[in-house]
Amino acid sequence: MEELEPSELGTQEYWNTRYSKEIEDFSNHGDPGEIWFGEDIVDRVIRWMNKSDLIKKDSKLVDVGCGNGMLLVELANDGYTDLTGIDYSDKAVELSKKIAEKQNLNIKFFNYNVLESIPDSYQIFHDKGTYDAISLSENSKENRLKYIENISGSLSDGGILIITSCNWTQSELNEQFHEKFNLLSIIPTPQFKFGGKVGNVVTSCVYQKK
Repeated sequence: MEELEPSELGTQEYWNTRYSKEIEDFSNHGDPGEIWFGEDIVDRVIRWMNKSDLIKKDSKLVDVGCGNGMLLVELANDGYTDLTGIDYSDKAVELSKKIAEKQNLNIKFFNYNVLESIPDSYQIFHDKGTYDAISLSENSKENRLKYIENISGSLSDGGILIITSCNWTQSELNEQFHEKFNLLSIIPTPQFKFGGKVGNVVTSCVYQKK
């Protein structure tokens, strides 16, 4: 499988700069910033979670690469109680804390790099775009394998990984994660039709730790 070409989206400097600007916008205008992949994808993930017998409102969940934390805000408002966000950008963590505090929500946020360590165990990992960014970094294959190893190591037995990607197809994700995870479900995402073929703008897969 060919690796993706490195991009600025795979650098910590890019995200620190981006979230510094979003902190300024939030402080001045109350704008929390962009919801990565859009609100529709967040709604689809939460609907799937609410229907799943494996996920409870008090399940221990971590959002990897939480950004502005808006997925966790939506989950908290939907009644989920044990929520954590981690991001390697300290500016993202600063922004997400400000947004959650403004709404008086009890969400934990930490400045951690998933490629280095995850100092806790969780029942559910959620990732919307972080694996994509890692795939666009220098030494992407090494970093992808480290990501998969660390996520698997920090998931409880039978734990769930919900991952949304715009860079990898379902079959590519299955190939990359199959050693540590079984495919559990596919979350339907918006489709497009071109030249008689139907495809997806993004892919959302749910995996269970082997």
